[in-house]
Amino acid sequence: MNIQNESIINSLLASGLSEKEANVYYATLELGRGTVTAISRKAGINRTTGYSVLNSLVSRNLVRISGKEPKQEYVAETPENILSSKQAQLTKLKKDIEQTEKLLPELKSIYKTGDRPQIKFYEGIDGLKLVYEDTLTSSTPLVAYASYEHMHETLKDYFPSYYKRRAAKGLHITGIVPKTDLSLERAKHNKEELREFACIPKELFNISPEIDIYDNKVMIASWKERLGIIIESAEIADAMRLIFNLAYKEAKRLDTIDN
Repeated sequence: MNIQNESIINSLLASGLSEKEANVYYATLELGRGTVTAISRKAGINRTTGYSVLNSLVSRNLVRISGKEPKQEYVAETPENILSSKQAQLTKLKKDIEQTEKLLPELKSIYKTGDRPQIKFYEGIDGLKLVYEDTLTSSTPLVAYASYEHMHETLKDYFPSYYKRRAAKGLHITGIVPKTDLSLERAKHNKEELREFACIPKELFNISPEIDIYDNKVMIASWKERLGIIIESAEIADAMRLIFNLAYKEAKRLDTIDN
């Protein structure tokens, strides 16, 4: 097979034909018309396979049958039919997508039925951003355990915008953080960024991952492992919120700054 023929075959493969379909269609185009034996021989396949492949091409409107056995021949249709076939496939695909979109709400309602918690994992920097973006969907105030050093070291350019967008949505956050230079700096912006936190000695609270609790979700951002986790369970979220409230009372007792 010369380079031109190979290029055409590759293009036919890219259009959605199988390797055998591409070779048989190409052979039929070159012959114009021919018996299954002649076309199969030119395409380099056996006669039985040739029947099957030619019938597949007939269903795609790329080949038509002329005459009857024993003089039956297969005739190549115009190559424009390849485009028509792809357009028909695209139309069907669009309809399938539209139908699936209409079905999604019902499927999601079934998926969420029951008390089984949903746990989602997101990896890498983009995954960490995704779990933070989910907190912005909250309809309740957020509570959190966090360390600003780890947050800003990993997503340095992300948080300035995040703080502004969270505040713009009216989402207040209450947190427990270790006392560091960065947490003291952030405390200066607590009012405008709708935030309150207990800032306690670092030797007592040197946390690495962040844990946010909101709505019926618990979000965990693991900075060292570059892993974001969202647990969706009303029972778990309520329990974690109760634990936070108890911890926050003690944290405020140990707090050394006024915010």
